[in-house]
Amino acid sequence: MPLQASSPATMDQFEGFPVTETLHRISAQLGCSPTAAEVAAFLDKHDQLRHLRENFLVPKIQDLPPSDLSLVDGRDDCIYLVGNSLGLQPRRARGYLQEELDKWAKMGAHGHVLGSRPWAWAENDLEEMMAKVVGAKAAEVALMNGLTVNLHLLMLSFYKPTAARHKILLEDKAFPSDHYAVESQIRLRGFDPQKSMLVLRPRPGEETLRTEDILGTIEKEGDAIAVIMLSGVQYYTGQLFDMAAITAAGQRKYLNSGAGGIAAAFIHEKHNDRIEPTLTGWWGHDLKTRFNMTNVLELQSGVNGFRLSNQPVLLVCPLQASLEVLQSSRHFIINSPLLEM
Repeated sequence: MPLQASSPATMDQFEGFPVTETLHRISAQLGCSPTAAEVAAFLDKHDQLRHLRENFLVPKIQDLPPSDLSLVDGRDDCIYLVGNSLGLQPRRARGYLQEELDKWAKMGAHGHVLGSRPWAWAENDLEEMMAKVVGAKAAEVALMNGLTVNLHLLMLSFYKPTAARHKILLEDKAFPSDHYAVESQIRLRGFDPQKSMLVLRPRPGEETLRTEDILGTIEKEGDAIAVIMLSGVQYYTGQLFDMAAITAAGQRKYLNSGAGGIAAAFIHEKHNDRIEPTLTGWWGHDLKTRFNMTNVLELQSGVNGFRLSNQPVLLVCPLQASLEVLQSSRHFIINSPLLEM
């Protein structure tokens, strides 16, 4: 049953309600089921970010196996819901990649210092945009390695377990690589993952974690917790964690890329003068003298000192294309990957 013209629905009247209640209120206004196509169409129409869709290439149904083309029009765009595995390709990515392939073909090694994104510091130019995604200063963020490598590098320096304080707090159904990294770091320090991994699980019958339960665990176990490690957005459920409240609770007791994509690491500037990387590489050397090849390490301060090696420019290009979309949207998700207690 359509809405009467005299009482059009707007998103303003649904703001402030939990998602489930919002869907039921919208469906009641529209006179249909919460799962009806009319509800999805209404949400799409009022989505303030809908214009961003035009920045990405959406696969056609006919190109995705298995699709029964007797039931659908293969020329239509698919409904893409697997951003937790690999995001859609930004339209600008192909052009940026081609630029670097052309430069490689024409200039060879001179590409390290020439062109619109010199390979020797291509990722550095993106860090201000990435810093906005995590709500940090540009000097606190480094684009380097893959996510699991960064987790290991940070935990090697920040995870300092003792007999009394050795637990790492993480969520159940954490991304497998994160889970395995925690297990191996605990074993590396001589502890038992069964005793040192403090895993948060939803209440029976629920799919997501309640913030009060996370804070309650920190309050209860705080003296034994050495590190809190939660993703900003839980990859399995899509839950957005209240990182500000969790961080505040953790500090009272004493922080999604595509498959194989370049990752970001965050270290608060307060650690610049007291925490150094356990493992070092030449990309952690001061950029001004890095190519002098003296073999005398001039370690950059903060997160920049944790860099190991130069980043593949062909991975930098699609990341640049994605970050530029976020930059233009002015909507950012605040995320803190590793919180040191």
